Amino acid sequence: MWVVFAKAGQPGWTAIIPILNTLVLLKVVKRPLWRVLLLFIPCVNIIVLIMVMRDLSKAFDHGVGFTVGLVFLNTIFMLVLAFGRSRYQLEREPIF
Repeated sequence: MWVVFAKAGQPGWTAIIPILNTLVLLKVVKRPLWRVLLLFIPCVNIIVLIMVMRDLSKAFDHGVGFTVGLVFLNTIFMLVLAFGRSRYQLEREPIF
């Protein structure tokens, strides 16, 4: 996730801090930061995670198939985002 954050214009080191990496991921996909609270609710967290992965896929200009890959084969598809030709498509803004 370090390289994915760097491609999105965020500090890469935030990927190694547990809660902060989720906050930065929400910032990258342009979602409100309060959604991190929904990730602590069982069953709701699965839905929110799928929505965040869909938004991440759209942020790097990929489709539904890539979203399914991010949900089920996260490590492989994060590597594709990080080291592939994917480019961040949303406007950049500071971390906080």
